[in-house]
Amino acid sequence: MTTQLRRLLSLVLGAALASLAPQALHATNPIITNVYTADPAALVYKDTVYLYTGNDIAPDRVESYRMSRWLCYSSTNMVDWTPHGSPLAVTNFAWAKADAWAGQVIERAGKFYWYAPVEHATIHGKAIGVAVADRPTGPFVDARGSALITNDQTTATKISWDDIDPTVWIDDDGQAYLFWGNTKCYYAKLQENMTELAGPIQVVDVPHYEEAPWIHKYHGLFYLSYASGFPEKTAYATSTNLNGPWTYRGLVGELAGNSNTAHQSIIEFKGQWYFIYHNGGLQRGGSSFHRSVCVDYLYYNPDGTMQRVIQTTEGVSVPPHRPL
Repeated sequence: MTTQLRRLLSLVLGAALASLAPQALHATNPIITNVYTADPAALVYKDTVYLYTGNDIAPDRVESYRMSRWLCYSSTNMVDWTPHGSPLAVTNFAWAKADAWAGQVIERAGKFYWYAPVEHATIHGKAIGVAVADRPTGPFVDARGSALITNDQTTATKISWDDIDPTVWIDDDGQAYLFWGNTKCYYAKLQENMTELAGPIQVVDVPHYEEAPWIHKYHGLFYLSYASGFPEKTAYATSTNLNGPWTYRGLVGELAGNSNTAHQSIIEFKGQWYFIYHNGGLQRGGSSFHRSVCVDYLYYNPDGTMQRVIQTTEGVSVPPHRPL
């Protein structure tokens, strides 16, 4: 057999084997392109990620946040996302009148609790409600019939919109904590029923805090990430205790495209860490008031600090990309 023929056969065999090998699936950012999505909050439950988002509906060229419902999506690979409609809206809270802003869903004892900030109908300012469902895709109903947090309960700042962006963490001992706030970061313990406070409202001491707190845990260390400055970047602090003290660690996320706001969700799924966020990058009409959810990889340094997330238009893949 001649050398030229051997090379030809090698090329043919290589191409045939490549065609049989599993091909990676790739997402693109933003991951949802048919509607505007914002303020992502992800829940890992069993073998599925459930993604809860807001829905920007301001008319074109209107520069204000108009949001009246939340949306839900699910994925088993972080690439393909199945829509589940709107399991919760402002109208599900009879005591609320507007503004379906950033919330989070968490599971406890087979129930799913959605902490949702809205404009209160009779108490001035933003408030936080709790909805509950038997399934992560809903439908959700008001768990209390009244707000869990109202603006008159928080006095560390005089603004009327400081009771927004709730995030919940259940610690290993079963104690649940609620973090939230704009310009001030508040936190309080929750009762086991997840619908009542179990202690006083306290203020978290972290620098450059704006809004959008998120709690996660990695190798025994707690991470409090949050939107910082304006336009917003994503900063974070770490602690060995949810009651603090917190050590500021710098930035993990940069400016989010042409969106003035940043809102992150950090999860581990099937051994890979992900940074979920929004930007104004949808090609048709994206802006600070028409935002879209994106997903990129998150990596840690050997000392436990988080590497700065590289925000991409390519998104993530299946199988996940592993750094060299």
